[in-house]
Amino acid sequence: MFQTETHVSCLFPEILAIIFSYLDVKDKGRVAQVCAAWRDASYHKSVWRGVEAKLHLRRANPSLFPSLQTRGIKKVQILSLRRSLSYVIQGMPQIESLNLCGCFNLTDNGLGHAFVQDIPSLRVLNLSLCKQITDSSLGRIAQYLKNLEVLELGGCSNITNTGLLLIAWGLHRLKSLNLRSCRHVSDVGIGHLSGMTRSAAEGCLTLEKLTLQDCQKLTDLSLKHVSKGLNKLKVLNLSFCGGISDAGMIHLSQMTQLCSLNLRSCDNISDTGIMHLAMGSLRLSGLDVSFCDKVGDQSLAYIAQGLYQLKSLSLCSCHISDDGINRMVRQMHELKTLNIGQCVRITDKGLELIADHLTQLTGIDLYGCTKITKRGLERITQLPCLKVLNLGLWQMTESERVR
Repeated sequence: MFQTETHVSCLFPEILAIIFSYLDVKDKGRVAQVCAAWRDASYHKSVWRGVEAKLHLRRANPSLFPSLQTRGIKKVQILSLRRSLSYVIQGMPQIESLNLCGCFNLTDNGLGHAFVQDIPSLRVLNLSLCKQITDSSLGRIAQYLKNLEVLELGGCSNITNTGLLLIAWGLHRLKSLNLRSCRHVSDVGIGHLSGMTRSAAEGCLTLEKLTLQDCQKLTDLSLKHVSKGLNKLKVLNLSFCGGISDAGMIHLSQMTQLCSLNLRSCDNISDTGIMHLAMGSLRLSGLDVSFCDKVGDQSLAYIAQGLYQLKSLSLCSCHISDDGINRMVRQMHELKTLNIGQCVRITDKGLELIADHLTQLTGIDLYGCTKITKRGLERITQLPCLKVLNLGLWQMTESERVR
């Protein structure tokens, strides 16, 4: 009898495609160079589903975009831009995601030449750190990218309230907006987004995630606008917004859909603000008040009373002690992540309380907790679900070292 040798190339192309789909992007490209059968299988769209092409646009490459389209790739990140952006838009008419983060040489003029007609397929646009982009570009985006759901503008420091008015006018399907360090944005602009001004018509009322980190001109009035107009909001980042205060927390406390609130380094938030949050109708799963110097043990008592469903709590560098931990731990049955780094008043007693009651913890940050010892750490490491333990600056004394 004759025996035929079986080889992986004998597999049906559909089976090869399934195998290739598990490879990383570089290896997907390499298998296409092995033989004709592998090349054909590797070009199946299922192999490249969800892949983002990372491109340096330097010189003309006529085969580039036809090759991407054959693979079904609809997500592109531009690593460096030395050609016209219109080259991308024309080459990929069904593009769904365009990432231009860090393309410092992108200008309003360049973006204007690219966006000259409706692009209904584009859902995600990242212009973070494109520092030459101004409100003029947002006008183009609002006019031609009506189906946009995610817009990243972090570090676009020339954006003003006028740009937000244009967004509110044109992007009614927007779900996520990042305005980190947009220093000219003020309460007026947030009013536009929230539909609180006549000129903005409806506003962006479908927003579920809003990042306002380091927007220094914002006050509690912005939070009033947000609470009244953006009732679908789930994630709100207000970190480093020094202009908001405890009074603004009264507005946020009524946002029943809000799941995650970041107040990191908001210097005017104190125990009173946490009290307002806890007394409202919030059902937060994540809260970050790290580096809020006026937050202390009383806040932990309020959290235990009204925010006991939290899964993640960050209190780094807050003025909390073992007494505050004692007030909190018995009610926080769902807590999985606790960050108390640089809380220098926490001792082994606090860690023992955590180990006894927060049995669902999967991660804890103890960076810079200088009063804890080996005894407290031994209790923490006995937590049954613990996967992440950050010690950082903590050091054992010579007498405490395991011998």
